[in-house]
Amino acid sequence: MVLLLSAEEVERNLDLAGLVDVVENALVKQAAGEVERPQRPHFPVGAGLDGDEPTGTGIAMPAYIHGADHYATKLVGVHEGNAERGLPTINAQVVLTDARTGLSTAFMAGTAITNARTGCIGAVSVRALAPEPDREDLTLGVIGAGAQARWQTRAIGAVATLSDVRIYSPSDSRGVCAADLSEEGIPAQAVDTARKAVEGADVVVTATTATEPVFPPDALGAGSLVIAVGAFTADMQELDPRVLERAEQTFADVPEEAAETGDLLASPLDGDDLIELGVPLADGYVRESSDGILVVKSVGSATLDAAASEAIYRLAVEAGDGTEVPL
Repeated sequence: MVLLLSAEEVERNLDLAGLVDVVENALVKQAAGEVERPQRPHFPVGAGLDGDEPTGTGIAMPAYIHGADHYATKLVGVHEGNAERGLPTINAQVVLTDARTGLSTAFMAGTAITNARTGCIGAVSVRALAPEPDREDLTLGVIGAGAQARWQTRAIGAVATLSDVRIYSPSDSRGVCAADLSEEGIPAQAVDTARKAVEGADVVVTATTATEPVFPPDALGAGSLVIAVGAFTADMQELDPRVLERAEQTFADVPEEAAETGDLLASPLDGDDLIELGVPLADGYVRESSDGILVVKSVGSATLDAAASEAIYRLAVEAGDGTEVPL
């Protein structure tokens, strides 16, 4: 029997605050080499349907964390044209498989899992690397106004007290995003330029599908933390190379994959210059200077999908959620 968990059931059992610790532990294990994470393929899909150009990108993401009861395989579709259809840009499904027997255990809607675990990357980064993350007036600048902008803000708000959240996107979506977050009790406001979002911000999150830099590098203040989660291919770029050149240190969830993104390819840095994010999460990090800028570059890791999916699955089983079906 396989347990089917709908998007509603996944979200009902998604404990964001608890998931931050799950993601942190998974990143620490990944840095210690205690995971199996085959290189994920990206492939264009849809060519020949409406013309010669592809309509999106397919991604397969398998992973196993040593000692876990299950391994996970996530199938992802990234379709930027979905915005015009009123559909999410990123859609995903996760299969949990018993690590002892190879039998399928659960089939889960994966979009909320993807969004939440990615948001938790921002949260663990803030907790470990932000300037004075425990103070009660952290200012957050967010470039982007889609689902990930919301999840990053929510997750960061779960580990730090936010006094001001500024949302910028070149479209009117920034107002909708800020209003949605405000309804959740987060002090969010829409601003009309990227500079206004970034200037004076302790933490800056970029969560876009951009192909060129999304904020002026001179807007960054001393001591700020930049968390870039949007660009995951060679053609995508969110950061001006001067941001990475100026950084005291750049961290990445998967350094070898981050090095192949447009952000890094446009800069003088390569994979050897990056520190795996799990290292400071395990050992801590002492800034060389209170004025130094830190950057976290995320491309996403199937390790986090495996950890988050198993955590949500366990909560769903305890709650009696889901539908069992034979295969």
